[in-house]
Amino acid sequence: MNTAATNAELIETKEKMQQERCSSSDRPLDPGCLLPQDAERSADQPGRAVVDFPVAAVLPAGGSGERMGLTTPKQFCSIFNRPLISYTIQAFERLPWIVMVVVVVAKDNHDLMLNIVRKFNHTKVKVVHGGTTRHRSIYNGLQAFSDSTDSSTPKPKVVIIHDAVRPFVEEDLLLKITLAAKEQGASGAIRPLVSTVIATTSESYLDHSLERAKYRASEMPQGFLYDIIFQAYQRCSEFDLEFGTECLHLALQYCGTNARLIEGPPTLWKVTYKRDLAAAEAIIKETLSVSACIIAEAEEEAVELAKTLQKNLNMMETDVIPCGKESNVQYLSKTRNFIHISASASSSLWVLEMVKCFEDIDHARLYPVVIVWVQLSMTKQSADSQETDEFMALASEVKQRNVLLYGIKIDHSKEWHPVWSSAAVAHLLQAWTCCAFRDALLHTSELEQWQRSLERLGQITLVLIRDRNMALTGQMLHV
Repeated sequence: MNTAATNAELIETKEKMQQERCSSSDRPLDPGCLLPQDAERSADQPGRAVVDFPVAAVLPAGGSGERMGLTTPKQFCSIFNRPLISYTIQAFERLPWIVMVVVVVAKDNHDLMLNIVRKFNHTKVKVVHGGTTRHRSIYNGLQAFSDSTDSSTPKPKVVIIHDAVRPFVEEDLLLKITLAAKEQGASGAIRPLVSTVIATTSESYLDHSLERAKYRASEMPQGFLYDIIFQAYQRCSEFDLEFGTECLHLALQYCGTNARLIEGPPTLWKVTYKRDLAAAEAIIKETLSVSACIIAEAEEEAVELAKTLQKNLNMMETDVIPCGKESNVQYLSKTRNFIHISASASSSLWVLEMVKCFEDIDHARLYPVVIVWVQLSMTKQSADSQETDEFMALASEVKQRNVLLYGIKIDHSKEWHPVWSSAAVAHLLQAWTCCAFRDALLHTSELEQWQRSLERLGQITLVLIRDRNMALTGQMLHV
């Protein structure tokens, strides 16, 4: 059997699977790419079957981030209270066929990096000290595998070198890079040039321009047979170590290994400037906001409101489940957004019970979980200061566990209708789902007001989930 042909068929199969999950090839990020449950699915995907040899990664993270203009190096800048480098580590660590991730940091940041590894439970990471230049840092990372006395860092067949500030690398590309490196000895991701490249004279005049169609931008990740890239670094000159930046060139110049170049997706951009941090945060927010679980308490009006809210959140994948099943791991692990609907002043104990379940399955360690508590108010009585303070205290407590608690109170005691009974509210909610009834009564003031209330409820809920604004936690918003 032709192994290369078989590998190509498996990669093609995986590409089709990836396309089914992503509605457009121009999306900034496949939503599943960042979520931990993908690691479980990977066991049943072609990648694990094809990669039957040890693969490791080296992430140089010793930069100072001068172009970012911040005192904190960019790899340690936080998004949702989590350093950028942790997202990059997870992109590798979640794949079962990658056995080790070596992170190379400046000596001054060694303890900081160890704290990040512990806090976010990165189990495949080894931290080593970097050098004074990029190439020296990568060389130090490669040397971590050459110590035959350290059984915790066995020598890999293939090593992937990737920037610590490129967090959005997908398994599909890593698989292609890995297999090409094994067959060719070296491989690298490339992208088309966006701008024309020109050469200037010493007097700052135009000398000539390059034909853009003939050139490509070299990107990360890059893959190598470990023995080839390690030997290239051993043989290279001090000038290379001091001023060089291209690993593929070292493999070609010192080992005669010509790399296979693979077109990469648009997501290979590098976080370099402050605006890139904002873009990265927006991508992560989008990733986390594709689904929600609506939990309805037993009251009939709460159940009907849950069904109506589900219709208004039609841009998200939603499940409606009865109260009591929210501790079911099956539901908890599907999403990081939960909407709890109650039609009475119910106890807040369910919040702490949910948070305890999150901790039991380690669900909120890497990404913040959102809980929106929707309360259906049946009277004109406003919340007293004690109730407000208790809700804010509860939100503050669970925020320490990376759970963001918001409140929305939808009022049914407006002067434009009498104080309805619970049965009447439930009847109106149920009737609202009937198109004939809705169309017949839409002109009435009560139904128009109710429609606006439902629309606002859906809009506010969606904004809270998408924005994940920590400053709004503990607030009880009124619709």
